[in-house]
Amino acid sequence: MSAVPPTAKLLSDASYVRIDREIAKYPADQKQSAVMAALAIAQKEVGWVSAEVIEEVARLLGMPAIAVHEVATFYNMYDTRPVGRFKLSICTCLPCALRDGAKAGEYLKSQLGIDYNETTADGLFTLKESECQGACGDAPVLLVNNQRMCSFMSADRIDALLIELKSKA
Repeated sequence: MSAVPPTAKLLSDASYVRIDREIAKYPADQKQSAVMAALAIAQKEVGWVSAEVIEEVARLLGMPAIAVHEVATFYNMYDTRPVGRFKLSICTCLPCALRDGAKAGEYLKSQLGIDYNETTADGLFTLKESECQGACGDAPVLLVNNQRMCSFMSADRIDALLIELKSKA
């Protein structure tokens, strides 16, 4: 069964094809195992995981929407509210905190003029506090849009990153 819906589409054909590929990795009776990949694909296209995205993923995988919602709200890589063009997730868990992760977070707050879970007025940046990113030796670490990990985030490195990202806006 193809993931492409017969009526109005929430996602592009390319995204439905990608979701189909993810579903095909599992036995037919276990296609719900593709829920994380399907959410990631949809979020990348739509920008966040809306109630409509949750319903669509649930439909595609034959799951109750509440089960998809539980996955989307358990993992901090999924955004259940709109975020800025650049989501900056700074690790403040103990190893990073001991190596200035909290200090880097405070610096980002001051540079952006926002707190955690807020977006700048121009819609460019959203700041998130994240769980461990598995790069404790590179602390403090920051993740840009769930894709790009930045290590050893001193004030100078944060400033350079913000300048780079603003230039891409």
